[in-house]
Amino acid sequence: MTFVTKLSFASGDRDVLAETVQELKDTLERKGAECKGPHASPPETVSVPQYKRLRAGDEFSPWRYDVYTRSMEIHGADDVARDVVGRDFPDSIHVEVEVDRKRPLGHRRD
Repeated sequence: MTFVTKLSFASGDRDVLAETVQELKDTLERKGAECKGPHASPPETVSVPQYKRLRAGDEFSPWRYDVYTRSMEIHGADDVARDVVGRDFPDSIHVEVEVDRKRPLGHRRD
């Protein structure tokens, strides 16, 4: 049975995100893990209202910023994936991890 570890990264700092993901990809290749990605998605523009007081009413112009995302998949190499997930990422990067179990073709479902 093979495990696929899916990693999603999001950040408002494109340079830190690109550097971190490239460093991770280089590490995975050096350790011989099968890796797909990083895949980039178009940036999402987020708009946050800013109020002049603690209650709704008078507002400043909204704060707008872009959020950049990248995704990667690690196939097999459970020990390498575990090391990657356990590492410390910069505070400006939000990381989500999803682990899927892939069964071989023809495997009986119970």
